[in-house]
Amino acid sequence: MAKGDEPESSKKADKSSGLILTDKSSGTTWSLPTPAKAEGKIPAQPTAVVVIPRSSNTQSLTVLDNRTNKLYEIPIENSTISALKFKEITADPAPGSREEDESGKGLRVYDPAFQNTAVAQSKITYINGDTGVLRYRGYPIEQLAEKSTYIEVAYLLIYGELPTKQQHQAFFHEVMHHTFVHFNVTELMRNFNYDAHPMGLFISGIAAMSTFHPDANPALAGSDLFTRDERVLNKQIFRLLGKTPTLAAMAYRHRIGRTYNSPQNNLSYTENFLYMLDRLAEENYKPNPKLAKALDVLFILHADHELNCSTAAMRHIGSSLVDPYSAVAGASAALYGPLHGGANEAVLRMLEEIGSADKVPTFLEEVKQRKRKLFGFGHRVYKNYDPRAKIIRNIAYEVFDVCGREPLIDVAIVLEKAALEDEYFVKRKLYPNVDFY
Repeated sequence: MAKGDEPESSKKADKSSGLILTDKSSGTTWSLPTPAKAEGKIPAQPTAVVVIPRSSNTQSLTVLDNRTNKLYEIPIENSTISALKFKEITADPAPGSREEDESGKGLRVYDPAFQNTAVAQSKITYINGDTGVLRYRGYPIEQLAEKSTYIEVAYLLIYGELPTKQQHQAFFHEVMHHTFVHFNVTELMRNFNYDAHPMGLFISGIAAMSTFHPDANPALAGSDLFTRDERVLNKQIFRLLGKTPTLAAMAYRHRIGRTYNSPQNNLSYTENFLYMLDRLAEENYKPNPKLAKALDVLFILHADHELNCSTAAMRHIGSSLVDPYSAVAGASAALYGPLHGGANEAVLRMLEEIGSADKVPTFLEEVKQRKRKLFGFGHRVYKNYDPRAKIIRNIAYEVFDVCGREPLIDVAIVLEKAALEDEYFVKRKLYPNVDFY
């Protein structure tokens, strides 16, 4: 209703505060001030009042569409609302609007970066970016990194609980007996250019696996392939966990011009990976246990991180019921990008550009002047210290004891200390992230 049109019984004039409404049953009053005059030149407009009835459902959102004056009630569940409910909010096209807006077909939710959009219900990972908390299936990441192996954590993420001793033995056996790749995949990797990026080789190797395992292709074996037989599903899990380290090691060895090493199933998961990466000609080569443990922890820390770019890509591709190898290849391609998994390469290039520890102050001043970019600090989710970065930082010093410290390590340590003591970066909550370490 407009000011001056309300019933006498429910209004009280107040020139200083505008409109006052009174509830006749309870006597409660509400003061609704009229819009202020703009510099005293424009007279105040009448105040429009719309009374919205309170819903009996307290877990709901009441929306008033000012275009049509219609009310909509949208249920709230788990602190979310269904985007499809907005499709019910329709209106006639506004004068001058585009045909493509299709206002008659309902509202759309615009969120190009998935900053506040939930597309899946999951019980796998929980992150509280404000307090720096990361949990897998309810287990704190610090506890898993200290007391579990990567294979145990992989089992936890896939099946929902940490394995018993018997379950672990069976799972580990299956994974480690699916480490060899087809000879033709090996030949494919050998035919790439010597300076090809390892991620390009890795993605190609994963994609090639789809051609060697037709039993895993729903297009050939039926769209219900992975729902009708759990054994088929598990076999692809074993293959992917077993063969991805082999392909990654091949990509690395190809880049440095060395022959490939065959998997060693008598070693642990990360020991086997390091063996394939580093063995030269030793007959009984076994990786340093400290390095194997450090790599195992790194794998745990990177095992899952909610719906990040590569996970979203995996789900999107997999929703078409394509084979899992093609989907993983697509997810790996997303990981390849410099704004995702490639961010750690950007950190290395930054440290190389700085060159020496004495140049860190000048570099940080240029960052504050927006002349340079600071990589490895800050996170879209974490507004506190990244819990993974804390763990990696501690492990890094154990690795230094084995491998020594390269000059760039000293640059990184000085850079971290200087940034954490600089109010400019602290105020903006730019803490070192997992890519920095």
